[in-house]
Amino acid sequence: MAEAIEKEFGKKPELIKSGGGVFEIEVDGELIFSKKKEYRFPEHQEIIELVRSR
Repeated sequence: MAEAIEKEFGKKPELIKSGGGVFEIEVDGELIFSKKKEYRFPEHQEIIELVRSR
């Protein structure tokens, strides 16, 4: 997914290791996806669209 984001936007995302099954995506400090909240992993295109809409 990080590669898809970098390819689409030309910026390398910062990856931060976490535990307990946490998977979150933030843009400029705003949470745009949380696996804990959604109970699923996001699709690559879904994240591209969420980032683009910011």
